[in-house]
Amino acid sequence: MASALETLCGQAYGAKQHHMLGVYLQRSWIVLIICTTLLLPLFIFTAPILRFLGQEQSIASMAGTFSLWFIPIIYSFVFSFTFQMYLQSQSKNRIIAYLAALSLILHISLSWITVTKLHMGVFGAMGSMVLAMWIPIFGQFAFLLCGGCPDTWTGFSWIAFKDLWPVIRLSLSSGAMVCLELWYNTILVLLTGHMKNAETEIDALSICLNINGWEMMISLGFLAAAGVRVANELGAGSAKAAKFSIVVVVGESLSIGSVLFVLFLLFRGSLAYVFTEDGEVASEVAVLSPLLAFSILLNSVQPVLSGVAVGAGWQSVVAYVNVTCYYLIGIPLGIVLGYLIGYQVKGIWIGMIFGTLVQTIVLICITWRTNWDNQVTIAQARVNKWLIPKSAETNGGREIA
Repeated sequence: MASALETLCGQAYGAKQHHMLGVYLQRSWIVLIICTTLLLPLFIFTAPILRFLGQEQSIASMAGTFSLWFIPIIYSFVFSFTFQMYLQSQSKNRIIAYLAALSLILHISLSWITVTKLHMGVFGAMGSMVLAMWIPIFGQFAFLLCGGCPDTWTGFSWIAFKDLWPVIRLSLSSGAMVCLELWYNTILVLLTGHMKNAETEIDALSICLNINGWEMMISLGFLAAAGVRVANELGAGSAKAAKFSIVVVVGESLSIGSVLFVLFLLFRGSLAYVFTEDGEVASEVAVLSPLLAFSILLNSVQPVLSGVAVGAGWQSVVAYVNVTCYYLIGIPLGIVLGYLIGYQVKGIWIGMIFGTLVQTIVLICITWRTNWDNQVTIAQARVNKWLIPKSAETNGGREIA
């Protein structure tokens, strides 16, 4: 849902309405805190929900333990994601990178101490993750309050509680777009849990998805770049620059994805031993590696196009595309291949790759056929519709102070 902030802040910053970024940031906090609180029952009752869905007892119990630890983490997401969107829209990426590096160092160090030295197991790993997630947020708050963004942050304001409905609508469509993509991979794990020898299958699949997640971080960087550049250029009124940004970002991401595609095909036999010493799991990972390589290739394009959609404010359109391609094409095909034809986890993954391929082709067609001059008009109309005069916003900040 925080990606709505990327659209709003990016277009407002491009239109030089800098004071609106702080208002949008606070509105997003309000909306996301409420929605996160409404989601708490899913985390509290994860274990019984998974048992009801037919998962094995051991898997459901461990998932329930993890989900309880994730409660403070999901609240950290409210601030980490919104700060990220807010700062990226201003091209203040350095502070994000520094704090992310600090978080990584803390996470590795604390995990090593709690798991290896103190033998605290899952509790040590998750406790270190909670600390690693929250410490950078305090750093971002300090950066903001100490004058790191003087043009876009003028203090807390009561105005943030006004006109929330447009932000809620865009946040919901943004959340639908992103969640439909993330849940797509989650369903792959859920379906695998019902197969014979599920523990080995899930171990192997988890390794592949972990590697895929590492590569996805590269694509998500390009997604952010595409979203920021497209939003800034549309807000500034330059359709030509927006189109040029799309070509450059997609080209760079696809080049990196192609190199990784080849590497993962070449070294598929040794990939698993970074994560496990189990020969059976490693053998299964080697079988799944070609599918992993194709997923990586598609992921070098698809997230970038999603970033373009975020920058242009097309979240609701992409949500419909995701429903059709993922849930009406990819998952049914995967179930047929995996369960009815008997390809097991490979069949499920093939079906889901096909759904991603269809979605990528549709997004390419939408992006290619878009009238970007018309998108400039839409973006500037959105900025002007929700614009608050700078004097009113400043007065609102003084009132709450």
